[in-house]
Amino acid sequence: MTLHLHCFGESGHSYKAALGLTLAGLDWQPVHVDFFAGEARGEAFRRDVNAMGECPVLDTGTERLTQSGVILHWITDRTGLLGGAERDRYEVLRWVLWDNHKMSSQAGMIRFLLNFLPAEKRPEGAMPFLEGRLAAALGVLDAHLAGRDWIVGDGVTHADLSCCSYLFYPEPFGFDREAHANIDRWLANIEALPGWKHPYDMMRRAWPAA
Repeated sequence: MTLHLHCFGESGHSYKAALGLTLAGLDWQPVHVDFFAGEARGEAFRRDVNAMGECPVLDTGTERLTQSGVILHWITDRTGLLGGAERDRYEVLRWVLWDNHKMSSQAGMIRFLLNFLPAEKRPEGAMPFLEGRLAAALGVLDAHLAGRDWIVGDGVTHADLSCCSYLFYPEPFGFDREAHANIDRWLANIEALPGWKHPYDMMRRAWPAA
């Protein structure tokens, strides 16, 4: 059965799920969500797809799963892949939760404010605060990756897929890949995985200017 992922190219959280599905070898198709036109906030989407008004949403044919971390966990339960060794399962989960709270949340917000929202609508004083939090998170990740090929264990896991997602986007949001040598090397490892694709090659973009 073909899985369907409600998603759009600009969504880093959608990319986590899309990359996980792809690397696990699952048969899936993207269902484009016209996010910037308000589709995810519309009554029909909230009623029929996700009451939270968010992407991604994975339709398995028997259930709909929301939140990227949940979808990644489901992929491992379905395939046995990308979860790491049994002894590392909670360490993988720790990094997925850390990313969602400490890194993706900051990177996603900064990127949205800088690239998809008019300057006059940006909340005054928010940018320096968010940029400081993102810089701190990137410092934690870069230090952790010193001497490591992967975040947890000896191979790629959902910890890597979650933490890498926003770091492949070209729009400016305060991340300079060349300034973080360990992250740069780790991202190159991910890019070398069979089946890896850039988010804009994996999912259709929703931004009107695209």
